[in-house]
Amino acid sequence: MVLYVLLGPTAVGKTELALQIAEKLGSPILNCDSRQIYRGMEIGTAAPSKEQQQRVRHYFIGTHDIGSYYSAAQYEQDVLSLIEELSGAHQSLLLSGGSMLYLDAVCNGIDDIPSVDAEIRETLRKRHLAGKIDEMRSELHLLDPDYYLSADTRNPKRVIHALEVCYTTGRPYSSFLTKERKQRPFHVVKIGLRRERQELFERINKRVDDMVEEGLLDEARRLYPFRGENALNTVGYKELFRYLDGEWELPFAIEKIKKNTRDYAKKQMTWFAHDKEIQWFHPNHVAEIIQMLNRE
Repeated sequence: MVLYVLLGPTAVGKTELALQIAEKLGSPILNCDSRQIYRGMEIGTAAPSKEQQQRVRHYFIGTHDIGSYYSAAQYEQDVLSLIEELSGAHQSLLLSGGSMLYLDAVCNGIDDIPSVDAEIRETLRKRHLAGKIDEMRSELHLLDPDYYLSADTRNPKRVIHALEVCYTTGRPYSSFLTKERKQRPFHVVKIGLRRERQELFERINKRVDDMVEEGLLDEARRLYPFRGENALNTVGYKELFRYLDGEWELPFAIEKIKKNTRDYAKKQMTWFAHDKEIQWFHPNHVAEIIQMLNRE
């Protein structure tokens, strides 16, 4: 069994190429975008259209409610179970997306973190919504100084999850992080898509404009009552929520969406640059990619 992994930064052109590769392989598409998993966020996450999903079967699109808890560890187990289920009918499968931790979870495995107590999770969530994140950072520094020094503590999600584990287990979160690569019952082939930075940034800017024309603001209005949910701590929504709060003007919020999306793309490119297993292509070089598939 071969698992082809199509990856690259946001707006690089994965969606259309994934359809072509899936048709070539006779494979469904296993989505690896951590936000497209949620229902009701179709415009802001650039989820595949109904027509595209009819063209090729997709998994992990719109499978969870906005308020549902879902993690890279759960995704790892769900994808591995699905691959095992599909392996009898397929010699190869296609995983496509740009969510870095989710990709890593499937290809390399992630550490076995204990399940978190639901009451502790809810307590910490409410504290975050109450603006207590600085206080929570101080608690993390006290409970797990090793993780505090190595983690991106500007990201509330990282702080909250580490505290969840600390309070649930009575042990530092870092004590569970072994970073050992897990064996997989399939061969992984990584296909990376990249464009020149200016070209990519122009695509990002245009895609944001297209999203606004397609109704992104109306989508954000529908989701506004749920803005405290982690799923909506996402570029595109959090900026429009500040507009809906009366804090920003709409043109400014849209420009911030473009800038924050470009910053996220840079973060993705930096992450992927460390992976020497990736074979890189420009998205327009479809023939070269197909030749590579034939060799594999």
